[in-house]
Amino acid sequence: MLSLVYFIVVLSILVLAHEFGHFITAKRLKVHVQIFSLGFGPKLWSVKKDETEYRLSAIPLGGYVKMAGDEPTERLEGKPYEFLSRSIGDRFKIIFAGPALNYILAFVIFSVIFMFGSPTLTTEVGGFLKDYPAEKAGILAGDKILTVDGKSVKYWEDMTTLIHKHSGGSIKILLDRKGAIVEKNITPIVRKTKDIFGKETTLTLIGVSPSQKIESVKYGFLASLRMGANKLVTLTMVTYKALWAVMTGSLSVKESMTGPIGIFVVTGQAAKMGLIYIFHLMGILSASLAIFNLLPLPILDGGHILFLAIEKVRGKAMSFKTQEVIANIGVALLILLTVFIFYNDIVKFGIAGKIMGIFKK
Repeated sequence: MLSLVYFIVVLSILVLAHEFGHFITAKRLKVHVQIFSLGFGPKLWSVKKDETEYRLSAIPLGGYVKMAGDEPTERLEGKPYEFLSRSIGDRFKIIFAGPALNYILAFVIFSVIFMFGSPTLTTEVGGFLKDYPAEKAGILAGDKILTVDGKSVKYWEDMTTLIHKHSGGSIKILLDRKGAIVEKNITPIVRKTKDIFGKETTLTLIGVSPSQKIESVKYGFLASLRMGANKLVTLTMVTYKALWAVMTGSLSVKESMTGPIGIFVVTGQAAKMGLIYIFHLMGILSASLAIFNLLPLPILDGGHILFLAIEKVRGKAMSFKTQEVIANIGVALLILLTVFIFYNDIVKFGIAGKIMGIFKK
């Protein structure tokens, strides 16, 4: 139940931020917003202020903003407060503002985490891979790795990066073993493997795993902003590389995508680890929502932006019939993808087995 609460809260905040971007930009440009709804489906509660009705709807898996004159089927009067009566530039600003605010929210979240304490694994060894060099060299659980080839390391990520990039010969490692400094020269194993994009690569390994001992690392204000921006840029690049890998067939959709069920499971796992992990997950999901929404697919914000670009080049908008056909194809493909992702999540996380287990009790 607690996982469900966290899931709804996280999703609601992300959707609220996205729709608020559309809403506030439309308001600033004097476009009338008729409905601002958090959630879909039947209306649970509403209040009206000026021309806008603010709603809370029954299904908390989304939300929407309804502007005056934002549908080609509506009877337009050419008034400046109608969305489709505005310039291409104004419409672009309103559409783009939703993903942009999600992106800004992700940057703020990452920066705040770095500022107030980012959970980071130390270099304390917790376990070993069987028959790998570290165990054979006599490294013990509880040893803390201090240097790799003469370079100081304090956190697990820094240590593994140096080991993975090592080429040729043994690796000189200094350890702290209950206050005593121990030196080890380890000949690593080089393994060919595939990265997250399905590309073949080589890794240098010694076969250690972390102890799960975590330190909360805090950074200054400017450093936090810089690191928050770097994390967001890295996440964006990884996401687009993954999407390209899916498109080219080197990475399967089954392995790379998850839906609401997967997000629910991951949110529950983050909740068990602590609030900071939920906050971090929220940043990742907010950035992912922005990136996904900007894809040039019908019914997504990116699809609407693509239509605006075509209108700009042609000097006029595509006919309503053409837009409707494209939108219907997009909806059909999105429904098929959604069904596939739901099915994949059910299989991946063993949901069907858990449901059957409930009925057997």
